Amino acid sequence: VQLQASGGGLVQAGGSLRLSCAASGRTFSQYTMAWFRQAPGKEREFVSAISYRGDNTYYPDSVKGRFTISRDNAKNTVNLQMNSLKPEDTGVYYCAATASSYYYVMPEKYDYWGQGTQVTVSS
Repeated sequence: VQLQASGGGLVQAGGSLRLSCAASGRTFSQYTMAWFRQAPGKEREFVSAISYRGDNTYYPDSVKGRFTISRDNAKNTVNLQMNSLKPEDTGVYYCAATASSYYYVMPEKYDYWGQGTQVTVSS
């Protein structure tokens, strides 16, 4: 699976952005998908995950209620709607895929990664 993330940009605090991740390959619907982010000088951080059928989603407390992950298996895409953005949401956002039916918060558990898209939230 090849992944390509897009949709990042510069936004003021309180604003919204929608990230998209396009996947190649006919087996996209068999992968658990996730978003991670990485701020300068920090470790890569789990942001959200969605089961392969899209019927289960997962968020850490830091983004719960503000971010929404979704997927369209017919279009091989996974999206991350980010609302009420805060300066601490700034970072490079990556989409990732694992062939496991479970989701993981550890980045090393994911098999495929997109190239990342920059999100900057100004105060």
